[in-house]
Amino acid sequence: MLCGWPVNSVVVPGWRFLMAEWVDVTDLQQLADPGSKGCSVEGINGVPFFLVRKDGELYAYRNRCPHTGAPLEWMPDQFLDLDNSFIQCALHGALFRADNGYCLRGPCAGQSLEALAVRQQQGRVEVDIAPLRGEASTT
Repeated sequence: MLCGWPVNSVVVPGWRFLMAEWVDVTDLQQLADPGSKGCSVEGINGVPFFLVRKDGELYAYRNRCPHTGAPLEWMPDQFLDLDNSFIQCALHGALFRADNGYCLRGPCAGQSLEALAVRQQQGRVEVDIAPLRGEASTT
């Protein structure tokens, strides 16, 4: 238990408590730094998310613009701008910080991408997909 909650539970909006569901996504060596990779998990109807590796850190976000709900990449696995500095929405050019998903510029300025927990285990990248489970039937 950590702070009164089971270590493998996740608090999500709406006060739902979910058990973490870690899935193996890719080999860390397959993700450039800086770089990005689109992903989905068959068991949850392919709800898309993506990974970003920047300055030695890993981040995972749901592949959905907060403004329109559209996918963010402008071509497969390309979520970063030309300078590899920010996550960029292909639809309207909004720029998001890689470290926290916060939108700095564009029609969704001040909003954030939906972050997912990500970890590195023995050279593999794992993402907690539990928060995506509730939306699998709507995609």
